[in-house]
Amino acid sequence: MKRLRVAVALLSMLVMIGQMPAVYADGAFHFGFKKSVKGQLPSIDEEGFKELLAKYGAVFTGDVSSKELYLTFDNGYENGYTAKILDVLKAKQVSAIFFVTGHYIKTEPELLNRMVKEGHLIGNHSWSHPDMSQIPREQIRAELDKVKNGVTAVTGQQTMTYLRTPRGIFNERSLAVSKEMGYTNVFWSIAYKDWDTAMQRGADFAYRSVMSQLHPGAVILLHSVSKDNAEALGRIIDDARAQGYVFKSLDEMKAHTPEA
Repeated sequence: MKRLRVAVALLSMLVMIGQMPAVYADGAFHFGFKKSVKGQLPSIDEEGFKELLAKYGAVFTGDVSSKELYLTFDNGYENGYTAKILDVLKAKQVSAIFFVTGHYIKTEPELLNRMVKEGHLIGNHSWSHPDMSQIPREQIRAELDKVKNGVTAVTGQQTMTYLRTPRGIFNERSLAVSKEMGYTNVFWSIAYKDWDTAMQRGADFAYRSVMSQLHPGAVILLHSVSKDNAEALGRIIDDARAQGYVFKSLDEMKAHTPEA
């Protein structure tokens, strides 16, 4: 079991963020961008994948004219910090979304039920965390259906409408199939290298990494395996609110980029 968790951890955390996007010969993209600086928007809207994401209704920011923020967590496996994250969210009355894998569904039913009970969304992060651009349509459907059905079996949640593609890798086929299945692909506009549990640098570093990128309409990606994130989250919420920001659920997103 320990080896399995390590393997899933390595797969789940290999997300490339805050970099220029990679474009592969087979038409796949690896989501990336130049980070926001001093409240300015990151470069995502200028990248070569914008038209493709717009075509299939994907999002990477909310309303960039409004001081709204969206908290999203990737949960590939449990490292002991999700309960603390949920405690903070409950105390601060903030709704978030947790994107889960098959491994998480099988091992953490109590946390899944708590997420639903406390008003959070559960999103799809695929069953086995594959490169979605390298698998056929039928396998994409199977990956996503297994997560949706698994969450329903554990929590009773009947609907699942948000997807975060593993490692931020996508192509037109993966976007098209997931849209046909009723999913909105959710990317991000704020993130940092938080997934490496051997490279945690303290709550202050996590706080600065998020707050330095803050901008209107931001979709914030955090990994729940990070001790630093769990310890910094309350301060991030408080100080973002002090700057006039409002935290919203993805279900409350009325405008977004890219525009379809």
